[in-house]
Amino acid sequence: MIRRSVSEWAHIPYGDGPDEIPRFAADRIAAAARASPLAGATGTGVLEHGRTGLRARNIVGVIAAEGCSLEILPKIDGLDGEGAVRRRLVRMLAVALDLDLAAGRLTALDTQREDLLEILVRLFAERLAEAVRRGMPRAYVPEEGDLTALRGRLDPKRQFTTLLATPQKLACRYDALSPDIPLNQVMKAAVGVLTGHARREATRRLLRELAFVYADVPAPPPGHLRFDLIHLDRSNARWRDLVELAQLLLGGRFQTTSSGPQRGFSLLFDMNALFEAYIARVLARALRQDGLTVVAQGGRRYCLTDLATGSQAFQTRPDLIVRRGDAILLVADTKWKRLAPRIDDPKQGVSQADVYQMMAYGRLYACPRLALLYPHHSGLGADEGLSSRHRVADCEDEIAVLTHDLASEDDALERLRTGLAPLIGTPGLAAAIGL
Repeated sequence: MIRRSVSEWAHIPYGDGPDEIPRFAADRIAAAARASPLAGATGTGVLEHGRTGLRARNIVGVIAAEGCSLEILPKIDGLDGEGAVRRRLVRMLAVALDLDLAAGRLTALDTQREDLLEILVRLFAERLAEAVRRGMPRAYVPEEGDLTALRGRLDPKRQFTTLLATPQKLACRYDALSPDIPLNQVMKAAVGVLTGHARREATRRLLRELAFVYADVPAPPPGHLRFDLIHLDRSNARWRDLVELAQLLLGGRFQTTSSGPQRGFSLLFDMNALFEAYIARVLARALRQDGLTVVAQGGRRYCLTDLATGSQAFQTRPDLIVRRGDAILLVADTKWKRLAPRIDDPKQGVSQADVYQMMAYGRLYACPRLALLYPHHSGLGADEGLSSRHRVADCEDEIAVLTHDLASEDDALERLRTGLAPLIGTPGLAAAIGL
C-alpha cells in the first residue's frame, strides 16, 4: 500500500525517485479526486494533476484508490509534526459537529502512524460497538401477515378475497417491534462502506463483528440513506454523535465520498467551511454566558429589489451574526487564508472583494461593527486577537481584522471572546470554559 501525506497547497512529485510517488498511483489518486463534487467543474478543485506531480489545494482529508492513498493536511502554524496536525483537525471536526470527544479518547489515538481516515473509522467503530452493547434501538413498524391467530387488526379486503378459500388463515395488520429503522440502516451502511477501507486489524475485526450484529437490517445504498427520517429523543440520545460521524464518513458534512471505476474513496473537507463551522461553535459557547446568540449562515437579506416587479436578487448569508435579542451587534466572515504581516503589506492580504462584501453587510444589516476573522500564524507576531480596525469612509461603520490561534486548544473560548470584546462590548470576562 502506497501512502503519502502532504500539506494543503503543497506539491508532491511523481516518478521513480525515492521521494516521488509512482506515476500509476498519482493517476489513480487524481482520478478519485476528480470524481469528488468538491473538484468543481474543471476537476482541479481538490488536486491539480500536472506534468511532474500533484498539487493540493485547500481541500483536506484522504483520497484512497486501489493500492494507494494521499492524505492532505491543513497548514496550522505552531504545531509540531503531522501527528499534531491530525489531532487538531480531529478536534476541529469534533467541535464543529458538537461531538462529545473526551480528551482521553483523543489522546489514545495514534495520530503519528494512522491517517485521518483510519482515525475517524476507528472512532466510529469503537463508539458504535459501545452503543450496540447497550442495546440496538428498535421501533414499532407496521406489518402485514397471514396468521393462524388474530394479531392486531383484521384486513377484511384481503381476508374475503385472497384468503377466501383458506379460512384457517387470518389477514392481520399489526405493529411489530423491529430494528428496521432509518437509524440502524445508516449504521449498517456505514459499517459496510468502512469495512473495506480500515487498515488496522483491530478496527477491521470490530467492523466485522458489527456487520454480524446488523445482518438482519436491510440497508439502501449510501446515496439513498434517509438521515432526515432519523428521530432522536431521550431514549436514543446517545446515538446522536454516531449519526453525525456516519454522516461525516458517508458524505454530507463538509465533505463528500465518491467511488467509481477506479474504486476510489475520498474523505474530503473544505477548510473554508470547516473553519467557519468551528469558529461558529466556539463563539456560540463563548458568548452564551453574556446572553448573546450566534447565528451561522443566517440573515439572508437581499441586496436588490426590482422596482417594477418587486422581485429580490443577490441574497446574502454572512458567516456569523452576533445578536442580543433582536439587535445585531456584529456581522463577521471567516476566511481560511494566510494574513500577511503589516510590515510587508499594509492591507495584510485582505482582498478588495472581502472589504466590499463587509461594507454591504454593514448597510443591509444596519450594523456598524463588522469583522473578518483569519487563522493566526507566527508571522503576525506572538499575540492573536484584534489585528487592526478600520473606519469605512463617510460613515460610522468599522471593519476589524482578527486572528485566532488554532495551534492552541487551551481556553479557546475565552481567547476568542477576549478578541471580540472591544467590538461587541462584552462584560468582564468570566471563568474560562474548556472545550
